[in-house]
Amino acid sequence: MAAKKILFLTGDFAEDYETMVPFQALQMVGHTVHAVCPDKRAGETIKTAIHDFEGDQTYTEKPGHLFALNASFDDVDVAKYDALMIAGGRAPEYLRLNPRVIEIVQQFAAASKPIAAVCHGAQLLAAADVIRGKTISAYPACSPEVKLAGASYADIPVDQAVTDGNFVTAPAWPAHPAWLGQFLQRLGTEIKL
Repeated sequence: MAAKKILFLTGDFAEDYETMVPFQALQMVGHTVHAVCPDKRAGETIKTAIHDFEGDQTYTEKPGHLFALNASFDDVDVAKYDALMIAGGRAPEYLRLNPRVIEIVQQFAAASKPIAAVCHGAQLLAAADVIRGKTISAYPACSPEVKLAGASYADIPVDQAVTDGNFVTAPAWPAHPAWLGQFLQRLGTEIKL
């Protein structure tokens, strides 16, 4: 397996687990992962948030860790990357307002490169208008946006994921094993022990 180069879109108040775990796991299996955020450069940090399911009508939010970006958003050239990963949490809420972010998502989709999105990451996919006719999972509160963008919302258990073409999506961080596993399959990653 040739190592892949993955662009990882994240931002302030991205979900901590949905940022840290995939970023580290993809590197662990040999891929290069560039974590970027609009208006930030390599070496700067974002604040993450920890979202938990504690029996309320929605998740609770607590301060997470500072996450150091290792690449600069202004330097992103989609042609140099094999895949895109989008962190969930509240970051996609404001990332979708950035025209360059939308353009990046559209370029990955137009090139049929693998795109992984978890939780609220589907907000970027919907805003970029790239999921029409696809089956997409997301945090349930994002289901109206997924449907309005012309996709079928996959109402799956919180620990599951769904792949449709180049899109690999999941409802939240408990799906990491399924979501990352399906994304690695889509990348052609083989792990030998």
